[in-house]
Amino acid sequence: MNLQLALDRLTKEQCMQVLAETHEHIDWIEIGTGIIKEYGMAIIREVKASYPSKLIVADMKTCDAGKYEAIQAFEAGADITTVMAFSANQTISDTIEIANQFDKQIMIDLLGITDENRMTELKELGVNLVSLHFGKDMQQEGEFQTDLFQLIKNHPNFEVAVAGGITLQSLPDLLAQQPDTIIVGSGITQAENRSEAAKLMKGMMKLNEINHSYSSRGNN
Repeated sequence: MNLQLALDRLTKEQCMQVLAETHEHIDWIEIGTGIIKEYGMAIIREVKASYPSKLIVADMKTCDAGKYEAIQAFEAGADITTVMAFSANQTISDTIEIANQFDKQIMIDLLGITDENRMTELKELGVNLVSLHFGKDMQQEGEFQTDLFQLIKNHPNFEVAVAGGITLQSLPDLLAQQPDTIIVGSGITQAENRSEAAKLMKGMMKLNEINHSYSSRGNN
């Protein structure tokens, strides 16, 4: 299980400081949409150069011009770029085609998707990685809603990431759903001790994996 640190609503200097404090405890680094809008592809290049062993996610939130934006992200050093699930099928197909050419990945952001039929369509398009996303504005109404997992319950072949106001307190409920990647932003970046917050979250994830492994063996 991966811990993805989402960097957003920060200056470039703050991003680099957060990474200096947390990189030992995280797996994937997400360059948030707002940061990409502020600093462009240059910050993706800078983060990749500073942390070449980390998987870099460019949260482009592409919804059109798929080929162009995917090429931009991958040439800058991103390993994954995000595309909105409500995009036209052609846009999604185009980005997957580019990802295959670069030997990279597309993460499909399910923000706003409520129809399970769309999951079937996405699989037919060749999508493998999706993100259950409890949006920033939605978070004003409360923490991540685990009922979002209903969208993928009949589609076990997707690799699943989850994002949306995740904290140490809400993490156990999400771990029970066994996602592949946990995406955390302010739960780490705004913590008083960011290194400790990332360490505790990663430790909780590792313990959950161990317990799940033992449980699975016991059921076989």
